[in-house]
Amino acid sequence: MILRKILTALALAILLGFGMGRAQNPAGDQIDWQRAKQIHQKKLRGETLTEEEQSYHDRAARAMQAKAGKQADDGIDWNRAQQLHQRFVRGEKLTEEEQAYHDRAAKALRAKGGPGQPPPPSKPPVGLKPLSDMTAQDRYKSQDGGLYGGGKNEPPQAHLQAAMKQAKLIRPLDAEGKPSDEGKIVLVSIGMSNTTQEFSAFVRMANADTDKSPRVVIVDGAQGGQTANVWANPGARDPWKVFDERLRQAGVTPQQVQAAWVKQALPGPANLGDFPKHAEALKGHMVGLLDQAKRRLPNLRIAYLSSRIYAGYARTPLNPEPYAYESAFMVRWLIQDQIRGEPSLNFDPEKGPVKSPLLLWGPYLWADGEKGRKSDDLVWKPEDLGPDGTHPSVSGREKVARLLLGFMKTDSTAKGWFARAAR
Repeated sequence: MILRKILTALALAILLGFGMGRAQNPAGDQIDWQRAKQIHQKKLRGETLTEEEQSYHDRAARAMQAKAGKQADDGIDWNRAQQLHQRFVRGEKLTEEEQAYHDRAAKALRAKGGPGQPPPPSKPPVGLKPLSDMTAQDRYKSQDGGLYGGGKNEPPQAHLQAAMKQAKLIRPLDAEGKPSDEGKIVLVSIGMSNTTQEFSAFVRMANADTDKSPRVVIVDGAQGGQTANVWANPGARDPWKVFDERLRQAGVTPQQVQAAWVKQALPGPANLGDFPKHAEALKGHMVGLLDQAKRRLPNLRIAYLSSRIYAGYARTPLNPEPYAYESAFMVRWLIQDQIRGEPSLNFDPEKGPVKSPLLLWGPYLWADGEKGRKSDDLVWKPEDLGPDGTHPSVSGREKVARLLLGFMKTDSTAKGWFARAAR
């Protein structure tokens, strides 16, 4: 119990953006908080720490616990702050009072962070054009425009026809995956913290929408800290176990899952190299994730992919710009590879072993901060992001939820099974 408390104290400090340089712990020795954060991020990714790294991590956690204990005079109940933050990361909606308390705790941690202070937001990048606004002639680091390439935001006709064929096969299934008028169509999410925060808002919004088919059950399978590499190579921290439990709690089975919204990332992409290296690394893990999904969810027919929201206000190296922007090219490459017949992404049993659902773009979520984009009125303001400038605030989550709901109700491959009048 004590160890769990000190570990969560360190996690809370990192997740809230606690800015510290080097500081002394109670024993008088120095803690390099940047190193402690890097080790903690490795732990969150499920990587095995060396004996020395684990020792350093635990020492930093104890120092953080001691520091948090000394802050009792500021009127913050840190156990409550931790519980609220865990709910925030899971995507649960906090009450107005809870959100205010969460934000006050974050500010208190930053204000008492010792000699180091939290970094200011990264300077928003200049000249990034939304992929959906780019033409076939535009270039970003040799890449042309359009969600599907060649300046086009719609899939090639042959791929769209294949997608429509898959969509028409989506129908209510019983618990064993057999067609049934009394069955369910399950739509799930697969992703990390941003994904679960945004999809949780979508679940509430969609379930309140009278246009949604009563046969559609929506389950948030995404989980905080579970990035693409963890889903692709599940270890001790297996996100698929939690995923299966959420299906069970919703009263549905893996055999009833037929569509998914997938939004993924890797932490600290700067460590993986400049574009295209970090995007290629993410793409490799996504191939593994999609293979896992298809094996575990045998009736999964379509995966709608989205890239990151705007990260020009980020205060940490977790996933700032231009990495958030560049993740869109990873989505496009996956779909293009599938269209070209890449065996590891095959969805057609007539062409060989099935390794993946059919892939399509879901809603494209990136806009150039407050400048927005041409296709709609989407803008990203500082208040749409949380204290770290990376995770969405309540208003940011609702923006994504509205985009996703609008997509499901209007896209030609989704509205036929998602909308009430479909069947």
